[in-house]
Amino acid sequence: MSFTFAQLKTAIQDYTDNAETNFVSHLSDFIKGAEERIFKNVDLEVFRKNVSTAFTSSDKFLSLPDDYLSSFSLQITTASSEGFLLQKDVNFLQEAYNGSTSTATPRYYAQYDSSNFIVAPTPNSNYTVELHYYYRPTSLTAGADSATTWLSTNAPFALLFGSLVDAYIFMKGEPDLIQQYEKRFMDQLTRLKDYGEARENTDAYSEGLPKAQRT
Repeated sequence: MSFTFAQLKTAIQDYTDNAETNFVSHLSDFIKGAEERIFKNVDLEVFRKNVSTAFTSSDKFLSLPDDYLSSFSLQITTASSEGFLLQKDVNFLQEAYNGSTSTATPRYYAQYDSSNFIVAPTPNSNYTVELHYYYRPTSLTAGADSATTWLSTNAPFALLFGSLVDAYIFMKGEPDLIQQYEKRFMDQLTRLKDYGEARENTDAYSEGLPKAQRT
């Protein structure tokens, strides 16, 4: 089973038995909310890509891609070698290198805010780096009614149940019903997470890639 954009909107209305104009005008919001919850909780190989960028000498910040969700790895190339930076919590970097004015080849990185990484030590030269990351794909709601996405094709019930949670909250529905759809959504999320982690571990083993680091 899969959903087009139109079919998912119809399913939400059918499950909620609600065709009221104001409710219908928020259908895209419910779907986008479900997508965002999925993308923030499940790392899927299909939504992973590489981008080449560079550290600038004496600049401890590195801009994130506009579609960045989370990091898989960050590889640095020096004159004599290549290696992966270790991902840490931003507090670790700030405490370990607080007030430090020394520069060297960066060893650590962390997400500083929604737009930047912070690295440490501060780069002592310009370095080529390759960011391997999970990205936010285009929403189902951005296309025509006939549009589909990977999620609407491969995880249709995760999208549906996640949308229904927000829909019933919007309608001020019965808490028991909201809880029921939240449970169904979480069950689908677990299945999707198991699928994503199994594929990631298989690829890491077969391709010699580093496993995604968790903080």
